[in-house]
Amino acid sequence: MIRIFSKFFRELLLYKSALVGIIIIVSLIVLSLYAVITIPYEEAVKRWNSIEYWEDFSKNAMPSWINFFTHKKLPENIILDSREQKNYINKTIISLSGGKYIQRILLTFNYIYDDFPSEIILRIYSNSTKQFTTQITWIKPGEIEYILGRRLLRGYEAYYISRDEDFLKRFNANLVSKIGSKPSYDLDVTIALFAKEDPSILNRDTVEVSRGEYRVIVDILMSEEDINNIQIDAKLVVYGKVYGIAGTDHRRRDLALALLWGAPIALAFGLIASVTITFMQMFIAAISAWYGKSLDFIVQRMTEILMVLPFLPMVLMISYFYKITIWMLLLVIILLSIFGSGVKSYRAMFLQIKELPYVEAAMAYGASSFRMIFRYMIPKILPTMIPTIVLSVPDFVFLEAALALLGVGDPQAVTWGRVLEDAAREAALYKGYYYWILEPSMLLLVTALGFAMLGLALDKIFNPRLREM
Repeated sequence: MIRIFSKFFRELLLYKSALVGIIIIVSLIVLSLYAVITIPYEEAVKRWNSIEYWEDFSKNAMPSWINFFTHKKLPENIILDSREQKNYINKTIISLSGGKYIQRILLTFNYIYDDFPSEIILRIYSNSTKQFTTQITWIKPGEIEYILGRRLLRGYEAYYISRDEDFLKRFNANLVSKIGSKPSYDLDVTIALFAKEDPSILNRDTVEVSRGEYRVIVDILMSEEDINNIQIDAKLVVYGKVYGIAGTDHRRRDLALALLWGAPIALAFGLIASVTITFMQMFIAAISAWYGKSLDFIVQRMTEILMVLPFLPMVLMISYFYKITIWMLLLVIILLSIFGSGVKSYRAMFLQIKELPYVEAAMAYGASSFRMIFRYMIPKILPTMIPTIVLSVPDFVFLEAALALLGVGDPQAVTWGRVLEDAAREAALYKGYYYWILEPSMLLLVTALGFAMLGLALDKIFNPRLREM
């Protein structure tokens, strides 16, 4: 047995297409194992469908490797949290008259990028629901200082700095008095807080980023009792325009999670469907060919009926009437496919095998029907099934992606098809988010290529026209 397998693999590796296919499939298996080991599926689904988990991620950020191909260095996320002990984060208490105190939180960061951030948010954390008067001060390089505003903040509250229209009005007025003119475009807060305040700011094509050290001061006015009993912290998030290896989507989710977990789901879906359907079709064909008569008539008529019925509309109808998970979708596909065209192909093979001399000899010796089917007939066509199984895996991988693109299946699942469905719904190509479409599409194509190249090599080895029946 070992010698047979050794000879088979030596013959298989003679084909370069098989070698490339094996490398691709092994890579996908390694990627799948990494996903399963590092992030359990339940945790991956929980993260993917959570809003809070992704709140510190940029929206529609391109992959970080884009910076290697652009003349501008696009910004990455900058997160400063006063709950962390860092040398660029400082918390002090300033005593005032009348038993009042100021809890001061100083957040310092260097901005070294050539483009402006996409958003800026300051989050306040407190172990109390009490409101406190809070003043936020923004200091740019060159000690240019702006008071963003005084406001009442409580508990967990987010101050969307990049949406502060009041500050923008004050900044525009200050810009007119400083430069003598207003910008020729609709200035936004991110540009106001990060641009050089010189004539270049007046035109969108010439505006420049002021690179250097930035400081954000959060002053919270508190009483003596509050200063001793209430813990207040601040987190500043300066959202960039690039993130990670795969970028993010419209819900700030890291696409790397979906691309990573899409691999084991795609392989499992494709392999289970391919193996199950192929073996069930073969088994049904064997029974039909062996017993013949009325059983054969019923099987053939059922096969012809299901071959005529439209497969895709039936799946769509079932999914719209019933809320199904991805594994229920797999079961539906298997049930609708077991009486497919493969039954007729395998039946034709079994009818030829049934007439072979060694089969007739076994019948003469009184072998049971079970033995005839599983000992003398099925093993004869097993080699022809291997290429069929391998070549049909991409069909079911693409089918799952296509159904997801049509909104069919489990809305909670983390799959490549679901990523494509989100991208299509959000008009990713129209908005210029090409990575959102290309990354899952390339993984689907590479998966199909790997199985197709291996399957073609196996077909050359096991082709029944080249073997004795």
